[in-house]
Amino acid sequence: MSAGNYGMEQLIPIMNRMQDVFTQLGVSNNIDLPQIAVVGGQSAGKSSVLENFVGKDFLPRGSGIVTRRPLILQLINGPTEYGEFLHCKGQKFMDFLSIMKEIEDETDRVTGANKGISNLPINLRVYSPHVLNITLIDLPGLTKLAVGDQPTDIGDQIKDMIMTYICRETCLILAVTPANTDLATSDALQMAREADPEGHRTIGVLTKLDLMDEGTDAKDIMENKVIPLRRGYVAVVNRSQKDIVGKKDIKMANAAERKFFLSHPSYRHMADRCGTVFLQKQLNQQLTNHIRETLPSLRDKLQRQMLGLEKEVAQYKHFQPNDPSIKTKAMLQMIQHLQQDFERAIEGSGADGVNTMELSGGAKINRLFHERFPYEIVKMEIDEKVLRKEIAFAIRNIHGIRVGLFTPDMAFEAIVKTQIGRLREPSLKCIDLVVQELTNVVRAVTEKMQRYPRLREEAERIITTYIREKEQACKEQVMLLVDFQLAYMNTNHEDFIGFANASSDSQNAENTGKKLGKVTNQVIRKGYMAINNLGITARNKNYWFVLSSESLSWYKDGEEKEKKFMLPLEQLKLRDLESSFMSRGHMFAIYNPEGRNVFKDFKTLDLSCETQDDMDSWKASFLRAGVYPEKQTSEGTVGEGEEEGERRESVDPQLERQVETIRNLVDSYMKIVTTSCKDQVPKIIMFLMVNDAKAFINGELLAALYSTGDTQNMMEESADEALKREEMLRMYHACKEALNIIAEVSNVTLGGGASKMSTPSYGQSNAAPARRPPPPSASPRLPPARPAPGGLPPPLVPSRR
Repeated sequence: MSAGNYGMEQLIPIMNRMQDVFTQLGVSNNIDLPQIAVVGGQSAGKSSVLENFVGKDFLPRGSGIVTRRPLILQLINGPTEYGEFLHCKGQKFMDFLSIMKEIEDETDRVTGANKGISNLPINLRVYSPHVLNITLIDLPGLTKLAVGDQPTDIGDQIKDMIMTYICRETCLILAVTPANTDLATSDALQMAREADPEGHRTIGVLTKLDLMDEGTDAKDIMENKVIPLRRGYVAVVNRSQKDIVGKKDIKMANAAERKFFLSHPSYRHMADRCGTVFLQKQLNQQLTNHIRETLPSLRDKLQRQMLGLEKEVAQYKHFQPNDPSIKTKAMLQMIQHLQQDFERAIEGSGADGVNTMELSGGAKINRLFHERFPYEIVKMEIDEKVLRKEIAFAIRNIHGIRVGLFTPDMAFEAIVKTQIGRLREPSLKCIDLVVQELTNVVRAVTEKMQRYPRLREEAERIITTYIREKEQACKEQVMLLVDFQLAYMNTNHEDFIGFANASSDSQNAENTGKKLGKVTNQVIRKGYMAINNLGITARNKNYWFVLSSESLSWYKDGEEKEKKFMLPLEQLKLRDLESSFMSRGHMFAIYNPEGRNVFKDFKTLDLSCETQDDMDSWKASFLRAGVYPEKQTSEGTVGEGEEEGERRESVDPQLERQVETIRNLVDSYMKIVTTSCKDQVPKIIMFLMVNDAKAFINGELLAALYSTGDTQNMMEESADEALKREEMLRMYHACKEALNIIAEVSNVTLGGGASKMSTPSYGQSNAAPARRPPPPSASPRLPPARPAPGGLPPPLVPSRR
C-alpha cells in the first residue's frame, strides 16, 4: 500500500477517534459523523455479512427479532484478535463466543427478555489482522407483526430507530436484501429511498444467491439494471443455517463463496466484484471517500458550534464553585443585573427582552392609571334617579316640619360627602392592581437568578415584603386623601359653579351623561372585536371597529373598505356580561336604557375581546366617548308604606327646583374632586410604592441580603445549573479536540510517508491531547511526528432528530 493510500486509510481511525472523544466526554453531540448503517429485514443475512467481515461467529442468532439494540461495530486492523465493549472498559474478550454472550446479556439488561427494543446502542470494537478499518452500525431487522410480549407498534418503533440513523447526510446505507425475493418489495431499499431519494448514499447488498430457484439469477440486479443505485450492488453468499449449526468455519465459507461465483455461468464474468472480501474493500473505500467529502462541512459545523459556545464557556473556564470570592462577585453581578432589569421594566428603557405579546411593567401600570382607574371611578357613580331621590330626601329632612323657602346648603354637603366616600373603593383597587403588577415584575426579573435558587427565593421574598409594607402606607395615604376631601368643601374653588349659577342654570340631570371634551367627531380607538349575538353563523367573528366621539362603526377588516354598520352613541350605556360556553373571551354589551333597539332587531350589541386588558381598554375608550357603564344601585333603598306613597305622589315644583340646584352643585363639585383624585392617586402610588421600591432595590437590597448572614448558602448552585455548566464545558472541549483531530487529516493524507496511526483500546487512559506537528521549515519535508497514544473513549452515540 502506497503512502498516499495509507494516508487515506487513516481517515477511518480518525473518525473513530472523533466518535470516541464525544462519547468519552459524555456529550450528546448533534454533529453527525460519517458511518455505515446496515439495514434489512429479519433473516436477510445482515448478521452473517458482519460476521464474514470479522471471520468469527460473534453475533446472537435465533428466531424473531435477534438484534434489539443498535450495535456500533468498529473494525480495526491490528496484530492481535480480540474485542472490547464500551460498558466493560479495559476488559479484552479474546473468545468471540464470550462476545456473543456479552451482547445477549447487555441487550437483555436494557430491553428485558420480552423481545422489546431500545435506542441505546452497544459499542463494540474488534481488533484483527484480517479486517479493514470500517465502522458499521447493525440495526434491528424490519418486522411488521408483534410477537409474544412485544409492543403492538414494534414495527413503527424499529422503523423510527432506523430512520434516526439513515436520514443523516453523513451516513452511508448498506441495504441488505435476499436475492430470492422480489427486489421491488424490499423493505431495506424502500427505507433507503425514503432517507436517500437521490440514491447518493445507498449501497445494495444481495444475499442468498445460492437459494434462488433453478433457472433464475440476479445478474440484471448486480449490473444495476433493475433498481439502479449510484453506488451499485455487491452480491455475497453467506453460510446456510445448516452450516451455522454445523459450526462451519467462516474461512471455509468464504472459499466456498468464491468458488460459487467463479463456477456460476451468470456471475463468472463478474466474480471479482462479488463476495465478502470485495464488499469489505468496497465499504472501506467508499467510507474513506465519504469521510473525505464530508470533512469540510463537518469542520464548519464544529467551528460554528464551538464559536457559539465560547462566549458562555468564557465565564466557566476558571470557575470554582466553592471559591468565596467568586460567590461574592457572582452575587454582586446578580443584584446589579436585577437592579438594571427592574429599572428597565418600570421605566421602559432599553430594547433587551421587550415583551411583544402583552403589556407589562411600567406600561401596564400606566394603563391602570389612565384607563382602568378612571373607568372604575365612573362605574362607582350611583344611578341618576337614586341620586335625585336622595337629594330630595335630604332637603326635606333638613327642613323638617317647616316649609323651606331656600335651598339648604347642608343637603349639598351631605350628598357630596356620600359621593366622595365612594372614591375609596376604586382608589384601593388601583393600588391592589399596581401591587400585583409590581410582584409580577419582581418575579420576572429574578428569573435570571435561577442558577442560584436560594438567592432568587430570598431576593424575591425581601422585595415582595417591602412592596407589601409600602402598599399599606400607600393605602393609608389614599384614605387620608379622601378624608382631606371630606374635611372641607371648598365652594370657592374657581371651577365650582356656585349657588347663583346652579339656580339659574336650566340644565337637567342628563348633563351628567354629556360627552366630555367633545369638539369634533374624532376617532378615539380602532381594533378588532367579536359580535356575539348575530346568530350561529356570524358568532365570534372578528370585525374591525372604529370608535369615535359620536358613533361606533365596524368593518369587515382593517382596510375599512366594507362598512357593516354605523351605530350612533347617543343615550347608550355599557354593562358587563358573563362569558357563556358558546362565546369566547371577555364580554360586555352596549344597550339603550329605555329599551329601544340598538342594532337592527337587537336590543343589545354583545361584544367580546380576547383578553381582559383589551376589554378594559375598550371600556375606557367608550368612557371617553360618553358611553358610561351601567350604574350600580343598592337594593332595598326604596322604603315601604309612607315612602312608597311619597314616591307615587306628584313632586312639589319648588322642591324640584331645589333638587335641580343641588344636583348641579353636586355634579360640578364632584368633577373637581374626581379630577383631583385621578391626578393625586397615581402620584401617591408612584411616590410611596413604585419609586420607593426602585430606591430600595438599588440601595438597600444587597445590605438586606447580607444581613441574613447566610450568603454562602444562598450562592449554592442548583443541580440543574451545575449539570448545564458541566455539559457545556464537555461539549466545548469535545469540539476543540475534534477540530484538532481534523487538523491532523491534512498531515495524514498529504504528508507523505506518514507513520502508522495507532488506535488505542478502550481500556487505555487518555494521557495527553494530541499535539500539532511543528510548522514546516526550509529543510526537506519530513513526515509529521505522531503523538503519543492516549486513551480513546467509546464511539459516538448518535443523537436523534
